[in-house]
Amino acid sequence: MSDEKRDQAIDEQITEDRGNVKEDAENKERDQDDRTEGRIGYRSRGRIFFRKKVCKFCTQNIKIDYKNADLLRRFTTERGKILPRRITGTCARHQRELARHIKRARTIALLPFVKK
Repeated sequence: MSDEKRDQAIDEQITEDRGNVKEDAENKERDQDDRTEGRIGYRSRGRIFFRKKVCKFCTQNIKIDYKNADLLRRFTTERGKILPRRITGTCARHQRELARHIKRARTIALLPFVKK
């Protein structure tokens, strides 16, 4: 008798666990839907793709000049730091040139070293 009760208790436990697995899967799907709801570039396969950033200076043939403070200001943070390539999307050549011109503009006081 005790063996039958034990087996029955084990069977009940297994069915409860299977029910929890289904609930966990539903919760996981719901959480995933919540996370991906406002995301740009979400594909149904579960991968996220990002649009490749293109160098403005290459595509629009813009010349970088240390006297053009408005242009250079767009490539600095609020604190005055030079933004990295991965954020601005500039190519390596123009990022080096941009950094050189920002530093030059700082030394002749067209751009601040530190913004308050």
